[in-house]
Amino acid sequence: MKRKLIKIALFVTFPALICISVILKGKQFLLIAFSGVIFALLMFFSGIERKNLTSRKLVILSIMTALCLMGRIFPVLKPVTAIIILTGMHLNAESGFFTGAMAAFLSNFYFGQGPWTIFQMFTWGMIGFFAGIFSTALKKNQIFLLSYGVVSGIVYSFSMDVWTVLWYSGEFNGELYLSAIFTALPFTMLYCIGNLIFLVVLAEPIGKKLSRLHTRYGI
Repeated sequence: MKRKLIKIALFVTFPALICISVILKGKQFLLIAFSGVIFALLMFFSGIERKNLTSRKLVILSIMTALCLMGRIFPVLKPVTAIIILTGMHLNAESGFFTGAMAAFLSNFYFGQGPWTIFQMFTWGMIGFFAGIFSTALKKNQIFLLSYGVVSGIVYSFSMDVWTVLWYSGEFNGELYLSAIFTALPFTMLYCIGNLIFLVVLAEPIGKKLSRLHTRYGI
């Protein structure tokens, strides 16, 4: 019951933080991002029983997050979203959300923190979260996995376009949003292509490693 309540809170807390960020017009963005980190931690710890909370699982999650951080340095095509998807698939929804949110927060200490951070945390977190929800189908059907990668690229781009419009006009405007979507279309295509390539390349080796750890250690 507690786990379900925290999952429900996911769909309230982060949108609320985003609304607060918009109302404050980008001020206190680090405080808002830190609040998101705290909630991501709550999400992660709610998703595992204490007996399964081992140092091994924490180390694995840290490694997956670190891979995301290194992946953002890649030029043009980046494996970040693919790694987040695979984390959610092979660990669980909460771990996927945590990895996505932390990947955005931590990497932005290099790329630059700002009011966009909470948008990135929520979007990548939700991509990892739903990868965990649909994990069975994603593992069994490669077409579904690749399709999910494409949809994730579109969702990420469209979500960041919402941020662009809000900070350009101070409020959501449908015409500006459509303009932002068309302007960002080349980047959206790159996101989708990158996700396809990295899921094809990484799904099997990372999947085997995580499955082996699950079988051997119950992670």
